[in-house]
Amino acid sequence: MAPQDTKLLLETALPNRLHRGKVRDTYDLGGGLLLMIATDRISAFDVVMPNGIPGKGLLLSRMSAFWFGKTAHIVPNHLVAMADAPGAMPKGAPVGPLPPRIARHAMVVRRAKRVDVECIVRGYLAGSAWAEYKKQGTIFGQPAPKGLLEGHKFERPIFTPSTKAEAGHDENMSLKEVERMVGPKVTKELEEKSIAVYSFARDYAAQRGLVLADTKFEFGFVGDKLILIDELLTPDSSRFWDARGYKPGQSQPNFDKQFVRDWLLSTGWNREPPAPALPADIVEKTAVRYQEAYRRITGESIPKSE
Repeated sequence: MAPQDTKLLLETALPNRLHRGKVRDTYDLGGGLLLMIATDRISAFDVVMPNGIPGKGLLLSRMSAFWFGKTAHIVPNHLVAMADAPGAMPKGAPVGPLPPRIARHAMVVRRAKRVDVECIVRGYLAGSAWAEYKKQGTIFGQPAPKGLLEGHKFERPIFTPSTKAEAGHDENMSLKEVERMVGPKVTKELEEKSIAVYSFARDYAAQRGLVLADTKFEFGFVGDKLILIDELLTPDSSRFWDARGYKPGQSQPNFDKQFVRDWLLSTGWNREPPAPALPADIVEKTAVRYQEAYRRITGESIPKSE
């Protein structure tokens, strides 16, 4: 990909932008539809890196679409069509005709009223849950058995919601706090749907030699119907491990952005902006991990950026 294309896919430049997230740019298409573009930006510890991973946005959009199709029988979602599909873009849409390299990164989705909760499901002891356990002996604030190892598999998946921060770091939420925000009925639905989708994806990934350690979901309402929104079960939002190398008590061989996190921690960075630029070898090795996750999960060849 040419340098100018990489820059374009770090910061899309179309009119009518509604929202700029850590990775996705969202545009209003009118008529209750949005255009959601997965850029090549990458974040870690809730901070966007100054340089991205070429081709990453394309893989994220295609993998999300794959999972939205696979899980629609469990919970409906916001996907209408990939933006490069014939007739996907509404006539007279205010963003105008899309350059092909952007259209392939984008989804046309239904506009929803977002629930401001990160719905995290954990099947294994990793990440912030492992950090909490090492420090306090608890998992999500609850007492846990002594002697658990990093990568320990939980008997049942656990639901550990957090805030959905626009800036700064997300914070853990208790179920009571979620109930105060959205009510007991919606809280129960968020938990049940999240665990159901995780469990389906965990079993699907296992058939392809991957361990789905944890993942996070976002939900929204269209009318009174709760639906999945944003991205779904990508290496950005999930921890995927290689089942062949999985062993509790060690850092697991992964196909997600843990490689970036590990490098950042090795630099002594304080996890606050600005983040250091990722070296070329870290960018390349991260891209390879995303590509392998895509190939294993979808069974498809890696799509070309052009």
